[in-house]
Amino acid sequence: MATDRPVIVYPPDEQGGRRVRVDGAILGLAYGVQDVAALMQEAGLQSFDEMDVVRSALIEWRGGGPNVWTH
Repeated sequence: MATDRPVIVYPPDEQGGRRVRVDGAILGLAYGVQDVAALMQEAGLQSFDEMDVVRSALIEWRGGGPNVWTH
Protein backbone atom coordinates (compact mmCIF):
# COMPACT_ATOMS: atom_id res chain seq x y z
CA MET A 1 0.00 0.00 0.00
CA ALA A 2 1.45 3.34 -1.01
CA THR A 3 1.23 5.79 1.86
CA ASP A 4 1.85 8.82 -0.35
CA ARG A 5 -1.64 8.54 -1.85
CA PRO A 6 -4.74 9.16 0.19
CA VAL A 7 -7.17 6.53 1.20
CA ILE A 8 -10.59 7.65 0.00
CA VAL A 9 -13.71 6.88 2.00
CA TYR A 10 -16.73 7.52 -0.19
CA PRO A 11 -20.17 8.78 0.93
CA PRO A 12 -22.49 6.26 2.56
CA ASP A 13 -24.81 4.21 0.38
CA GLU A 14 -28.45 3.46 1.24
CA GLN A 15 -27.39 0.76 3.73
CA GLY A 16 -24.79 3.01 5.42
CA GLY A 17 -21.78 1.32 3.84
CA ARG A 18 -18.88 3.43 2.59
CA ARG A 19 -16.46 2.19 -0.08
CA VAL A 20 -12.81 2.47 0.91
CA ARG A 21 -10.28 2.88 -1.91
CA VAL A 22 -6.50 3.23 -2.15
CA ASP A 23 -4.35 3.39 -5.29
CA GLY A 24 -7.39 2.85 -7.48
CA ALA A 25 -8.39 -0.39 -5.77
CA ILE A 26 -11.45 -0.81 -3.57
CA LEU A 27 -10.35 -2.29 -0.23
CA GLY A 28 -13.89 -3.06 0.85
CA LEU A 29 -17.07 -1.67 2.31
CA ALA A 30 -17.00 -0.12 5.78
CA TYR A 31 -19.96 0.40 8.11
CA GLY A 32 -18.00 2.22 10.80
CA VAL A 33 -14.58 3.48 11.84
CA GLN A 34 -13.64 0.00 13.11
CA ASP A 35 -14.20 -1.40 9.62
CA VAL A 36 -11.99 1.28 8.07
CA ALA A 37 -9.26 0.46 10.60
CA ALA A 38 -9.55 -3.26 9.79
CA LEU A 39 -9.28 -2.57 6.05
CA MET A 40 -6.21 -0.40 6.65
CA GLN A 41 -4.65 -3.19 8.71
CA GLU A 42 -5.34 -5.72 5.96
CA ALA A 43 -3.72 -3.32 3.48
CA GLY A 44 -0.48 -3.33 5.47
CA LEU A 45 -0.87 -0.70 8.17
CA GLN A 46 -1.16 -3.15 11.05
CA SER A 47 -0.79 -0.48 13.71
CA PHE A 48 -3.79 1.56 12.46
CA ASP A 49 -6.62 1.71 14.99
CA GLU A 50 -9.88 3.64 15.22
CA MET A 51 -8.20 6.79 16.55
CA ASP A 52 -5.68 6.74 13.69
CA VAL A 53 -8.57 6.52 11.22
CA VAL A 54 -10.28 9.55 12.77
CA ARG A 55 -7.10 11.67 12.91
CA SER A 56 -5.08 10.56 9.87
CA ALA A 57 -4.35 13.04 7.08
CA LEU A 58 -3.87 9.95 4.88
CA ILE A 59 -7.65 9.48 4.71
CA GLU A 60 -9.83 11.67 2.52
CA TRP A 61 -13.45 11.59 3.69
CA ARG A 62 -16.04 12.31 1.01
CA GLY A 63 -19.66 12.97 1.87
CA GLY A 64 -19.00 13.47 5.57
CA GLY A 65 -16.34 12.71 8.12
CA PRO A 66 -15.71 9.64 10.22
CA ASN A 67 -18.94 10.00 12.19
CA VAL A 68 -21.25 10.02 9.11
CA TRP A 69 -22.59 6.53 8.30
CA THR A 70 -26.11 7.20 7.03
CA HIS A 71 -27.23 8.10 3.52
